[in-house]
Amino acid sequence: MRFAQYTAATALCIAASFAAPIAERQTAITDADILQYALTLEHLENVFYKGALSTMPESDFLAAGFSSAYYNNLKYISHDEEQHVELLTSALAAAGATPVAACTYKFPYTDPKSFVTLASILEGVGTSAYLGGAPLIASKTYLGVAGSILVTESIHTSLQRFNLGEVAPANPYGTALGLNPVYTLAAEFIVSCPSTNAALPVMAFPALTATQGIPAAPDMTFTFTTTTSMPSTFFVTFVSGLSTTSVAGSMMGSMIVATIPETAMGQTYVFITNANVTSSIMDSMILNGPAILEVTPPAPTFNITEM
Repeated sequence: MRFAQYTAATALCIAASFAAPIAERQTAITDADILQYALTLEHLENVFYKGALSTMPESDFLAAGFSSAYYNNLKYISHDEEQHVELLTSALAAAGATPVAACTYKFPYTDPKSFVTLASILEGVGTSAYLGGAPLIASKTYLGVAGSILVTESIHTSLQRFNLGEVAPANPYGTALGLNPVYTLAAEFIVSCPSTNAALPVMAFPALTATQGIPAAPDMTFTFTTTTSMPSTFFVTFVSGLSTTSVAGSMMGSMIVATIPETAMGQTYVFITNANVTSSIMDSMILNGPAILEVTPPAPTFNITEM
């Protein structure tokens, strides 16, 4: 009985970590809703890693330039994701709810390199989701558990980035992301879900697609496309680390054009907004997105005399 109570408490903390920013908190969402949402995301990651490990042997990764040590770490990450699924499933069952089952997914990787590239993005989104929910957690105990899981997610992120040849600590700060933007990104990979799954109290924004290759760089002009029409005045808003920077957007034919600000470093989320955002981005401001850019950080600077 003690184990069941601990599992439910831990799972609640995990699930709360996926919630939206304080300004966008929806009071109608219950703890069970948040747990189901968290389990939906953990199912996605669990299936993602197991799918790759079951179809691409170590020899494929070695031939693509990755090491045996990296392949072994993939197995540990897969173990972590399975543990998250089991934890949330047990917590929901103990609370008398029917846990959502895994959906059918479509992941656009075709080889080890494209898999690792996508893994880096997904892990970055997971880290952003946990960070975005931290201010919502009232219990210090729960907050401590969420912090522990956040550390694990960030380790996964750094591992993937390093093995892609990217700067692992590309930004001095983590980037928080809310519930609906996270779901917008996750929904791209969900083909269908069992009809018996509980409905999630979330929504996906219209997609925003980056049309150029990455990595990008500050001060670079970048283009995006979307299937929705743009208002006469709109902004392209970049969320990276602790910085949220809006720049005036313009149209070049059917493409949206914006200059990447110097505040963008590493995995950066890009939105089309109806306002010039100067602090936290709220759902009511979002028209499209997020798209994800990998922005090369500037060379590190530090004062070696300050010791």
